[in-house]
Amino acid sequence: MLISQVATPQSIPRKVVDAITPQNTIGAVNQSNGALDINTLFAPIRPGLRLVESKLRDVDSAIFAPLAEAFVNLIGSGGKRLRPALALLSAEFNGSMQNAPHYSTVIALAASVEMLHTATLVHDDVIDGALLRRGAPTLNARWNGISTVLAGNYLFGTAAHFSAETQNMRVIALFSDTLRVIVDGELRQLKDRHNFMQKRENYYQRIYAKTASLFCAATQGAAILSQLPEERIADLNQFGYNFGMAFQIIDDILDFTGDDATLGKPAGSDLRQGTLTLPFFHYLQQHPDARSVIAALEDAQIEADDGNAAVWDEAVNLLVRDLRNSPAIEAAREEARTFLRRAVDNLAALPDNVYRHSLFGLCEYAVKRTY
Repeated sequence: MLISQVATPQSIPRKVVDAITPQNTIGAVNQSNGALDINTLFAPIRPGLRLVESKLRDVDSAIFAPLAEAFVNLIGSGGKRLRPALALLSAEFNGSMQNAPHYSTVIALAASVEMLHTATLVHDDVIDGALLRRGAPTLNARWNGISTVLAGNYLFGTAAHFSAETQNMRVIALFSDTLRVIVDGELRQLKDRHNFMQKRENYYQRIYAKTASLFCAATQGAAILSQLPEERIADLNQFGYNFGMAFQIIDDILDFTGDDATLGKPAGSDLRQGTLTLPFFHYLQQHPDARSVIAALEDAQIEADDGNAAVWDEAVNLLVRDLRNSPAIEAAREEARTFLRRAVDNLAALPDNVYRHSLFGLCEYAVKRTY
C-alpha cells in the first residue's frame, strides 16, 4: 500500500483551543468586511513568490509552440499560489533563507510543488471530462484527450526537474514519494466511483493523496532545505498534513454550498462524477433512511448508464438541495476545524516570528474562505 494509514478527526485527541489563530494575526484581517486578506499573509514572502512566478513562466517556446502557449495560459490562470507560499513560509524558521545564497533551492522546491499541482489538475480534467475549471475553459476543452495527457506529462517532467534543482536527495525522494501517493490516490478514487457503500476511511485516504500529501511535500521539503532539527521537520510535515486535510474538506463543502458564479461549475459536481465526499458521508449518517437514499442513487445511475442522464442529474440536484439544509454541512465543517486545531498545535514549538503568524493566519483563512 503506497498510502500510509491517515488520521481521522475521530482518532485525534480533542484539545481545547479557544481560537484558530492567536491575537497577533488580527492584522491580516480586513476590518471593513471581516474577510481575511491572503495577500497580507503572503507579504513576508512576496519577493520569493515573485521569483517562483518567474521560474514557472520561464518556458522555452522553441520546444513546441502550442504546448508553450498552453503552459503559459495554465500558469497565468494560476490561483492563489498557496502551495509555494507554504514552502516559502516553512523555510524561514532557522534563520533567514531569503538572504541566503542557497535560497534558490527553496524557490525550486516551491516551483516544483506548484507545477506538480498544475499537472494533476490537467490529468484530473481529462479523467473527469471537464471542459471548465473556475469558469475558464480547460486544456481538455481545447485539445483532444491524448494531447492533454501528454501536456500533463510534460508538466510532471518539469516539476521533477525543478525538484532535482534542489540538489537534495532527501527532497528529491520526497517529491518522488509524493507523486506515487498522488497517482495511487487517483486510482483509488476511480475504483470507488459510484460505490455508495464505501467506508468513510476511503475518503480520508483520497484527500490525503489528492491534497494533503502535496502540502506535506511543501512544508517538509522546505524544513529539510533550511536544515531544521528533525523534531521541527516533523512538526512542519504534520502541519502540512493537517492543514491540507482541512483545506480539502472545505473545498468539498463548497462543492455543495457554492454556485456557478463562485465555483465555475454546478453545485455537487463531485457527486455527479460519482465521487463521494465528507458532506455526503455525514448526510447518510444522519439520514433516517440512508438505505433509500443509496437505492435511489443506484437506480438513477443505472438509468444514466442506459442513456437517460437527466434522471441522474435530477437525483443529484434533489440530494444537493436536501444536503444543503441538513446538519451535514456543519458536521463536515467541524471536522475541518478539528484538523486546523491540530495544525495550530503543530506550530507551537516553532520560533515566534512573522512567518509563523502567517501560517496561523492561513489556518483561519482556510476555514473562512468561500471559493
